[in-house]
Amino acid sequence: MDTGTGPRTGGLAQTAAPGRGERGRGVLEGAFALLDALRRNGDEAGVTELALACGVPKGSVHRLLDQLVAVGAVERRGNRYRVGPQLYRLGQAWEPHPGLRSAARLPLQRLRAVTGASVVLAVLREDMAITVSSVPGDLEPLLPVRDGIAFRLDTAAGKALRGPLRGGAVLDREDVMDGVCCAALPVRAPDGRTVAALAGMVPAGGGLDDLARAVAETGAAVTRALARGGQRRPVPPTALVL
Repeated sequence: MDTGTGPRTGGLAQTAAPGRGERGRGVLEGAFALLDALRRNGDEAGVTELALACGVPKGSVHRLLDQLVAVGAVERRGNRYRVGPQLYRLGQAWEPHPGLRSAARLPLQRLRAVTGASVVLAVLREDMAITVSSVPGDLEPLLPVRDGIAFRLDTAAGKALRGPLRGGAVLDREDVMDGVCCAALPVRAPDGRTVAALAGMVPAGGGLDDLARAVAETGAAVTRALARGGQRRPVPPTALVL
């Protein structure tokens, strides 16, 4: 986002004589830059680390962090900061496709239980695949899977997202990471559109063909759950007990 007149320093837009709208945009840019730096750090960070990561003065970082703590977007522990619960709750409200995450929840758990695989459901966003649901498997901690991780489209899941597939699952036999094999297939909406990719990852030497079949069955189960969700009617207010 550009404020127009002033130089840019890292994530904060600064202007010589900003108006109210320009100041608002600059504050928002700075806040999101800090939140992204905390996300990339993965755990906790101090003011100095965040100032270096964003390229802004420590005083500005401290003021923004105080505001983010006040609204629950950031938590403070001593002199360290991390992403807060309010930001997590807001993120959980994002639906890449209506009902996708709720439709996938039980099928993904069953796939993990049957195969031992680390399982991810990913969607396409801005030339990257982003994990929107995940279940850790036997590969932990060699290959942790978490919601919100972005990865390249040359992975098996990325290839499954990019277009129609012929001949079954995309198989990765240690192509991306030594010791890790993967089977991925697109997940389709009831109208046939690809809305996500489902991938199961197992240690090298595992039964990849069996995994591919299980992933295909799980993807079909997600599609069926999406269809059922689309047919449900909202509960009338008179049926709710408060």
